[in-house]
Order: sequence, then structure tokens, then C-alpha cells
Amino acid sequence: MAQEKSLPKRNEVDLKYTWAIEDLYASDELWQKEYEKVKEMLPNALEYQGRLSKSSDLLLSFLQLSDEISKLMERVYVYANQKYHEDTASAIYQDLSNKANVLSVQVNSSLSFATPEILSIPEEMITQFRVDNEELKLYDFYLKDILRLKPHILSGEMEELLADAGDIADASSNIFSMFNNADIKFPEIMGENGETVKITHGRYGQLLESNDRRVRKEAFEGVYATYNSYRNTLAASFSANVKQEVFFSKSRKYTSTLEKALNADKIPVEVYTNLIAAVHENMNLMHRYVTLRKKLLGLEELHMYDLYTPLVQDVKMEIPFDEAKSIVAKGLEPLGEDYQKILTEGYNHRWIDIYENENKRSGAYSWGAYGTHPYVLLNYNDTLNNVFTLAHEMGHAIHSYHSDKEQPYTYAGYKIFVAEVASTCNEALLIDYMLKHTQDKKEKAYLINHFLEKFKGTLYRQTMFAEFEMITHKMVEDGESLTADALCKIYHNLNMEYFGDDIVIDSEIDMEWARIPHFYNAFYVYQYATGYSAAIALSRRILNEGETAVTDYIRFLSSGSSNYPIELLKTAGVDMGTKEPVNQALQLFSELLDQMEELMK
Repeated sequence: MAQEKSLPKRNEVDLKYTWAIEDLYASDELWQKEYEKVKEMLPNALEYQGRLSKSSDLLLSFLQLSDEISKLMERVYVYANQKYHEDTASAIYQDLSNKANVLSVQVNSSLSFATPEILSIPEEMITQFRVDNEELKLYDFYLKDILRLKPHILSGEMEELLADAGDIADASSNIFSMFNNADIKFPEIMGENGETVKITHGRYGQLLESNDRRVRKEAFEGVYATYNSYRNTLAASFSANVKQEVFFSKSRKYTSTLEKALNADKIPVEVYTNLIAAVHENMNLMHRYVTLRKKLLGLEELHMYDLYTPLVQDVKMEIPFDEAKSIVAKGLEPLGEDYQKILTEGYNHRWIDIYENENKRSGAYSWGAYGTHPYVLLNYNDTLNNVFTLAHEMGHAIHSYHSDKEQPYTYAGYKIFVAEVASTCNEALLIDYMLKHTQDKKEKAYLINHFLEKFKGTLYRQTMFAEFEMITHKMVEDGESLTADALCKIYHNLNMEYFGDDIVIDSEIDMEWARIPHFYNAFYVYQYATGYSAAIALSRRILNEGETAVTDYIRFLSSGSSNYPIELLKTAGVDMGTKEPVNQALQLFSELLDQMEELMK
């Protein structure tokens, strides 16, 4: 499918390659009914305002109603946006997505009185409520977490005002999403065999893996020339997003946007800064990798567009989706028979939207709503990287499956900090399987190259992104402007520091900040790096200890948000409050470099 010169329209894609979105709602009409139901429930919630301290029954009744509204809102929101992601140019689903976004803001506004009102209830009264009403014990951790955030919760009137501002605050992110997914058009280039290839988000990564350096260079230059032609608009969009983050952090009396972002999950700021520090302390390994890449490719000058082509040039791994499913299943066998059953269910019951189509959202993700199975969006194009993306996203999906099954709605949604652990643990188990089951020296080197790429892309690159976010947010907090020139200079200097002296830092890469969607979700990306480190530790424990480690791991997957992320990971055997997991991961990176150097002698 990836070799087609033009993408199919959504209605031309075979149903078997699409997700079973009808499992959420069989029709838009049913979606509309539930959308209206949510709207009708909001006045009922507001009837509790000012009454939560009157009795344990009233507090319990409100919390149950709040959960029910939120659960239905989640269904409405997920369906509308997943349909929009199928075809971002569809006016129908642009409208449904917009309606769901607006309703979500209304729901947040209608429920916003609860937290400050609960905070006004004396703690001894809440304790008595729990004695009086056994059912309230379900909400123990929920109430404890609210009380923890007391210094940052405002009056009921101010909370409602901030909730109402949510739609405006999301504007820069929504504008960027529309631009990046629907409006931006990349040029055509000549492919490896002389054919005309139109660059798309989905094809760009594949083009950078090409063995033909001209193809890599033209794809690289074509993408960044396109972004560069909108540099000032994109800088204004990025800057506006950072400014709204600063506004909300100041409004909630945080010392910085970083503190606000991390405090939501009770993550110490030191976890973020320790990650950057640990990577800086091991920057020599990244520079060593770059030097090895330059040597193995036999290039006088290594350029940024040379960073993704396989180091083993004469191994071509084209893996159709059915084969990818089988490989992933075998790689995940250490997780046990029950895990395999859930994986097979996802394969056989259309949890996955597989191939790219015209105007489909780029990238990959796992999503879904409580009460239905999870969903996975892919843009699969037969590469080894896409096989790992399948394992990665199914890790998310099965994490959601376990949490939804074992936790009440209140605690089913796990926090972002632990979200990347399950997905990346799958990748680590998969690469271990693939390395053990190949006898071919060059294929083994090819796979090690892929694993090295994961370290480069996840641990080093995401940490570089995290450092870029920390620098740019601090600039706005200090009253400095984020112009296109300033952003490009920061990004260029970071690339120099992370990649070292044995590579040409092409000027085009200075615009890469403009195409990273996660930058519109502040201080998100560092969790890929911390999650990767935790996942390496967990995967090694699973492989070395077997059933005992698997039992602990499944318990972790089933915990949702029933405790703070740092504590949940400790129960699984990983302490992210230290540099140790990052150092352990980078030690493995060093060992892989040793193996690669030995294989390629």
C-alpha cells in the first residue's frame, strides 16, 4: 500500500483494514442522542452546587453523577475525534469534533465548582462522611488528591472562568492541527526507481530510510522548505501556546509551567531535570553512535538526512501487516497466555485502523472510551519501524484494557507518566525476540541498528525535545519573545550539542520544532524518555524472572490511576526518582554499540 502513487479516499478503504468505530456508536444519529443526553445532564450537576457539605449522601450522589457525565462525555468526544481523524478534511466530522470540544468545555465548566467546594469542607467532616457512608470509600484516593492540590485551586467563580477559557486556550493547538493535518502540502520528488512520489507525513519517515541518498536529501529539504515558508505563522502559533501555558500556571500559583505540568501527577521536578542531567552525562555515547554511523555509511560528511537510513544497506526488511501481527505476537509471548489472548482479540475484532488514506491524521496512537474496547490508529507501510509501532500501540491498548477491566471509571484512566512504559516494554521484548531468532549476521546488525535508533529517537531525541520545551517556556516566563529566528537558533544549538562534531547540522533542521505536534501538549515528551528507561528495566526483569515479574507487571497494568505514577512504578520494581533507570538504559545502549562495532568489523 505504501508504494501507491496516490492515497485512497476514506470510502475506498476496505472495511477490514479499518477500526470498528461502530462499536462506540453504530451511527452518527446515536452519537447525537448521547451528545444531547450529556447536555441535558449538566443542569442536574449544577443542582448540587453549594450543597456538597450537607451530607455524605449528597456528596456521593454528586460524585457518581459526575463520573457518569464524564464517562458519556468521553464516549462522545472519542467518537467525534476518531471520525475526524479518519478524514480531517471532512466538514461533517470537523463539525462533530468542534461540537464535542465545545461540549467538553461546558462539562468542565459545569463540574468546576466541585473541587473548590470539596476543598472548603473540613477534613474531619469528610472523614466522618466516609464513616457514615461505606460507598464513599471508593473516592478516598480521589479526595486525597484534591486536598493535595489545595494551594493551586481557586474560588468556584475563578475555576468556572478558567474552565470557560479552555476553548480559547486550545485555539493554537487546534489551528496547528488543522494546518499540519489538512492544509499543509508537501512537494513531489523522484523515488528510488524514477517514479514520482508525493511526500506525505506517513511516507516521510520511509523516504528518510531510503538507501538512495538523493531521495533522503530531497525529502528532507522538501519537508523543511515547506515548513520554512510558514515560519512566522508557525512561530506565532507555538508562542501563543506557550503563553497560554504560562497564563494558567500563574493563575494557579505555580512557580513555573514545568512545576504545574508535573504536579498534576505528583512528579517531582527533579525527575525532569535528572533525566536531562543523566543524558548530558552520557552524551559521549550519542556522539560515539554518530561517529559509528558516519564510518559505516562511508561518508565524508554525515548530514541530518543520513540519520535514519539503515546502517546495513543490503538488508531490506519489508514486512506486510499480517506478518507483523505474527512477529509481534511471538515477541510478546514472555507476557503470558492471557496477554496473548487479549492481543489476538484486538487483531481479530478490528481494534486497529491500519493504512494511510487521504487526509487521515498522521502518526499513530491508542485511544478509546471506558466500556468499549481500545482503538489503535496506524499509518502502516511495511517497514520494520511500523512493526514496532504496532507492538508499541498495542501495549497502550492492552494497558487500557487491563485498567478498564480492573478499575472503576474513577481510576481507569492511567496517567501519561506511566503510559509509555507498557508500550515501550513491548518494543523491548520484541527486539529481544528478534535478535535471538536471527542467525544472519547482517540481519542481526540491521536489528541492532533499529534498537540503537530507538535509543537515539526516544531517550536522546525526546530528551532534547524536553530541553527545548524547558528553555522556551522559561524564556516566556522571563518576558522574552519566541520569534522564528529565536526558536531556530535554540533548536540548532541543541542539535549541535546532542549530535556532536561528526555530523553537519543542516540549516533545514532548525525548523523541526515547527512540525512536532507534542509541543502543543506542554512537557509531555520527556515521559517517552523516562518511560523508555523504566520499560528497559521491566523488560529485563520479565525476561530474567518470568512468571513472578509478569504477575507484578500485569498488576501494574491493572492499576490505572489508583495511586501516583512514581509509586505504581516502584511496585513494579522501578524507582524513577533516581537517575538509575536512565543510566541502566544507557548502559544497554553502550553494550549495543559494542555489539554493532564487533559485527561490522
